[in-house]
Amino acid sequence: MKWPNLKHLHYLVTLYQEQHFHRAAHRCNVSQSTLSTAIQNLEEHFGSQLLEREHKTFVFTSLGLDVVERSKLILQEAGELVEYAQNAGNWQRGKLKLGVIPTIAPFVFEGLIGAFKTFLPEISLELQEDTTDNLLQQLTDGQLDLLILALPMDTPGCKQMILGHDPFHLVAHHDLTDALPEPFDIGTLPKKSIFLLQQEHCMTGHAVSACGLQHRDQVSSLAASSLYTLVQLANSKLGYTFLPELALNQKILNHTELKAMPAENEAYREIGLVWRSGTTRMRLFRRIAEILSPLLPIPTLK
Repeated sequence: MKWPNLKHLHYLVTLYQEQHFHRAAHRCNVSQSTLSTAIQNLEEHFGSQLLEREHKTFVFTSLGLDVVERSKLILQEAGELVEYAQNAGNWQRGKLKLGVIPTIAPFVFEGLIGAFKTFLPEISLELQEDTTDNLLQQLTDGQLDLLILALPMDTPGCKQMILGHDPFHLVAHHDLTDALPEPFDIGTLPKKSIFLLQQEHCMTGHAVSACGLQHRDQVSSLAASSLYTLVQLANSKLGYTFLPELALNQKILNHTELKAMPAENEAYREIGLVWRSGTTRMRLFRRIAEILSPLLPIPTLK
C-alpha cells in the first residue's frame, strides 16, 4: 500500500481551517500552486474528489470532510511521535501548549508557572487564554495539547480529569450583605439585581445551575466581560454577583468594600484537565494533574 504524504494532509487540513487557498498557502509557507497541486495529488492517490471547485470558489465534499477529520488525528499523533523521539523518549521533556479559560487563568498562572519550573523544568510551556468554545476547537485542530476548563462540560472526542472543586460565593457591597437575613434565600433578591458574565463564559451557566438561580428575572441584562468587571459592578452597590473561591483567594476583593458569603447549598464548579482521546502523553498529563490539583481551593487528587 502506498501511504499518503503527511505534508499533503497538513495542507488539506490547513485549507479546511482557512477556507481560502491563498491564506492556507501563506500559512504553510508554500506557493498557492504548490498547495493546489498537493490537494490534487491526494485526490489522485485516494481516487476520489475531496473538493468541488467552481471558478475561484470551492467546497469540501462529504468524503473530503471525513478525510480532514481523520487527517487531524494522524497529524497530531505524528507530531507527538516526532517530539517523543526528539526527546529520546523522555515524557518529561518537550513543548506543551496549554489553554486556560479567562475565569481561571489569572488566578492560577503564577502558581502554575512556578509548579512547572519546580516539577517539570524541561517542559517548555506555552500558555493560551481564551473562551471554552475557542479552546476546544483549538484542541480538536491540534493547535493546543491540553486545556484547563470549568466542568461539567461536554467535550466530545476528549477525556477529562477533575482536579478540584471551586466553591461559589455571593458577593456584594457590605451595605447590601449586612441587610440580608441569615440564612438568606437567593429567590428573595430584587429583580435585575444579580450580575453575571456574558454567555460565552461558561461560568455563567455553572453559576446559574450550581447556585439555584431559578428566577431568571433576577439576573441583570448588563452582562460583564470579566470577573474584574463584576467586582466593579458589585462595589458600586448596584447589586450582587457570584465569584469563585479561586478568585477570592487571589485577593480580587482587595481595595473594595465588598463582602463574600458562601453560596447556598455549598454550590461549586469543578475544574479539570481536558485532552484529546488517544494521546500518547498520558504520563505527562497525569503528572500535571498531580501538581496542579493542590493549587485549587478543594483539591480532589492526593
